[in-house]
Amino acid sequence: MVKVEFLGPIKKEQMSVDVKDLKELAQLLKSDPDIKEWLKECAVAVNDNLVNSLDVELKDGDKVSLLPPVCGG
Repeated sequence: MVKVEFLGPIKKEQMSVDVKDLKELAQLLKSDPDIKEWLKECAVAVNDNLVNSLDVELKDGDKVSLLPPVCGG
C-alpha cells in the first residue's frame, strides 16, 4: 500500500491505496471532486523528494505528498 497525504489547506484525511505508479494514483484522485482541482496546482513528493513526472513507479510503503502552493512569511 502507498500512503497519500494531503498537506496545507487541502481538507482531506491521509489515505492508503494500492497503485503501481503516479499515473494510476492521479487517475484515482481525479475521481474525487474535492481533490481534483488541487491536482492542477500541487507539487508532488514521493518519500519527501519532489518529482516532476507522473512516470514514477511506486512500491509498498512509499509515501506520496500533495503540496499545495501557500503564502507565508
